[in-house]
Amino acid sequence: MADKCDLCLLGLIILSSLLTGISGVEDHVFISSGENVRLSCNNALPDCKSKTTWTYSNSFRHSGTVGLITGGIKKKDTERHERLSLESDCSLNIKNVTEEDYGFYICQQWINVYGRDQKQGSDADVYLHVLHVSVSPSSSSSSSSSSSSQTEISPGRSVTLSCQLYSDTGFSCDDWVRSEGVELLWVNQAGVDLKTDSRYQISSSSDQYRCIIITLTTTLLNEDNNREWRCRLTHRNQLKTSVRYTVKYSGE
Repeated sequence: MADKCDLCLLGLIILSSLLTGISGVEDHVFISSGENVRLSCNNALPDCKSKTTWTYSNSFRHSGTVGLITGGIKKKDTERHERLSLESDCSLNIKNVTEEDYGFYICQQWINVYGRDQKQGSDADVYLHVLHVSVSPSSSSSSSSSSSSQTEISPGRSVTLSCQLYSDTGFSCDDWVRSEGVELLWVNQAGVDLKTDSRYQISSSSDQYRCIIITLTTTLLNEDNNREWRCRLTHRNQLKTSVRYTVKYSGE
């Protein structure tokens, strides 16, 4: 009777694996550089610490797949080792995200059936898109946080803010942006599109690594001290993340 129960249990496990493995779960996560992010793993098992594998790939930065976590253990030879952690629900946490973290993450879970490892359920496919803002000219006294940056400069000078979306979806960036309805927009503190103000020159472009680059150039006025501009990212008309940039004049 015990042998029959074991066979029944094995059959249920295999059937469940086949049914849940028909289609994977794909997720797009948008985050600003400097923030912390949590990547979810579907079909969580009770013992994530010993049965979860997270891998990473980026067609622009690596020639192949990079192992981040295997059997619940972090790989020590990865550049982001100290910033990674595995949660009890098998999700992957990345602290202080940088623009180099963008790419394709896969979560797989394995169980041991009669001495052999067998993948359980479907993969969790996560595309991580990172929003980053840089300023020109830069300043040695600039400071940044997870949601905003400040640059100490002076009125009368021209400043250019570049808002960049780092993405690797395996498709043409232009096609992906168009089909997914992804948009970057520079707005003021009230949320008004700065393209409507003639004092700002705004242009868009892209390159191999950045799907969208939207730059804002303006000559600073006296009243711009402590003024805040925001780069907003929307996906299918829903706000996903944003970066605030605040100007602070030197000596004030």
